[in-house]
Amino acid sequence: MSHQEGAIVEKDKCKANDRDKMEDKMENNMRRDEVVDEAVIDRNVIFEIVENDWLTSYFQPIYSSKDGQVYGYEALARVHAPLKIDPATLFRHAKLNGITPLVDVQCRENAIKKASLLGIAGTDAMLFINICPETIMDTPKRCEMMDAFVEQWEIPRERIVLEITEESVIDNYSLFNQTIDFFKDRGYKIAIDDFGTGYGGLKMLSLIEPCFVKIDRHFISKMDKDLVKYNLVDAIATACHRLGIKVIAEGVERQEELEQVMNMGIGFLQGFLFQKPSPNLETNRIPETLLPAVIEPRHRNNDDNLFIGDIAEAGCHLDSKSCCNDALVMFNYNPNARMLPVVSNGQIVGTINRNTFMERHVVGKYGYGMSLNARKKMDNIMERQFLAFEYNTPLEDVAQRLSRRGVNYVYDDLCVTKNGKYYGTTPFSVLLGAITSHAIALAKNSNPLTGLAGNSFIQREITKRLSQGIHFDTCYIDLDHFKPYNDNYGFEKGDVVIKALGSILEEVIKTSDSSTDFVGHIGGDDFIVITHPKKSMLLCQRVVESFKSLLPLFHGGEDFSRGYYLAKNRKGICEQFPLLSISIGIVSTEINKINSYPELASLASEIKKAAKREEGFSIIRDRRLL
Repeated sequence: MSHQEGAIVEKDKCKANDRDKMEDKMENNMRRDEVVDEAVIDRNVIFEIVENDWLTSYFQPIYSSKDGQVYGYEALARVHAPLKIDPATLFRHAKLNGITPLVDVQCRENAIKKASLLGIAGTDAMLFINICPETIMDTPKRCEMMDAFVEQWEIPRERIVLEITEESVIDNYSLFNQTIDFFKDRGYKIAIDDFGTGYGGLKMLSLIEPCFVKIDRHFISKMDKDLVKYNLVDAIATACHRLGIKVIAEGVERQEELEQVMNMGIGFLQGFLFQKPSPNLETNRIPETLLPAVIEPRHRNNDDNLFIGDIAEAGCHLDSKSCCNDALVMFNYNPNARMLPVVSNGQIVGTINRNTFMERHVVGKYGYGMSLNARKKMDNIMERQFLAFEYNTPLEDVAQRLSRRGVNYVYDDLCVTKNGKYYGTTPFSVLLGAITSHAIALAKNSNPLTGLAGNSFIQREITKRLSQGIHFDTCYIDLDHFKPYNDNYGFEKGDVVIKALGSILEEVIKTSDSSTDFVGHIGGDDFIVITHPKKSMLLCQRVVESFKSLLPLFHGGEDFSRGYYLAKNRKGICEQFPLLSISIGIVSTEINKINSYPELASLASEIKKAAKREEGFSIIRDRRLL
């Protein structure tokens, strides 16, 4: 045996001994764990934990949403000692005592060492390690220590992801950015952990340009039932995909949450639904029965909502390294194209406008443009400010954004992305035709008296929300004693009341600070409002107050002062009738498990009837199933 072979064998023996000692120590310590009173955690206790090697690491898998395979493992600190302490508590007291680097470096070394002993180098998995910004900025030697750890335990730097928590306060962004660049240059990858909960937010995102963003579990938890969380996660994922940043959803614990993040195109998953942290590297993939099929963006139902992606075409595009001559050939080959996207690694990085390109780079100031510019790359001539729309952007939103666009580019073909990647283009003429057709369809399905959405749109709106699994309240609004009012005061006055109630509902919706509220006119004197469960009662109370204020106008001063009016009933006998009032029945998917539109409509009708049995203005929100 050669000297070199003997050294390798000896090193393998040392690793095996370290593994055995580590497992024995964990087993012994776990048998004698005791929960410690937080009040006794001081500097000496923390030093004792570090010096006695009572820190260890558990590993939680991070899975690919494409195939359910393990993509990497996050190393999580654990304290196995005679005095059992929660890691968050330990770090909090370490910070109070000014010794965070001591604990952080120890946890980092433990994570690398244990992952190596468990054989991570023999897999393709990434190793995610939490790192405190204040530690790596403490001294340049902290950066060099990381190199020493990975070289000693033979884990490639390219397979290590350093998670920078967003919750940390960074005082010196310049120094922090230099430190991050050092790690990137050495081959490490960077992730922002707990995104959305800390101090840096978008500033940190723009400064360090990470490979990964981990959306904090606070936003993932019950996002299927919380419209705010749903939209925030959707916005974060869309922005990151556009920037080429991989997104990890943390804290996925329920099937409904999994379906939502899968539908948003989020590529990586982590949470108790799949695997809890373990002292071992769990290699089982996500069961196929757990992974849902990816639903089409926004759960599109026929023509209820038309998105820009529905009318996009997989058009031609240029590579960022293409030259002017390539662009000229492509424009000649596609005479109707007013713009060509420039794509790099699947992402749109710029655009080439036909008119500008022809004037500046083909013809040129003196007619020698192509001779001078033929070899220029797209990187040098493309427009870097452009509008790109995600596949599931409604046409109404596209039109609004285009109205604010510069006049020189308003008629360009539109760029469309799907999960941040280039998808295709939509000619402006096609967009204009689609918007016009959609507007005509909306008009046909609107109530002719109030202009509000009619029955078909109401049904589609409710079906869409039920399919999204987001909680909402449906308020069924009905006028009381409207038929005798119509008979006594005349149909024209009745139409005035119907229009007025429709206007009140629209006004209340406008002032509710929510773009997701919906109002529709079922027909006759029946209306419907869809809103967030927490707002429904207040919204209905505002409707009632606004309607009450118009009663003198509806009935005239004399009848209003008297509090009733005289009119003939259906038998032709003069009868005393009360003034107009409103009954509102509210059905909440937060309270009732509702699976279909007919089921909701039936329940809403039942609750509305209960409200009408009350005298005067009444609002009833069903709570029987609480």
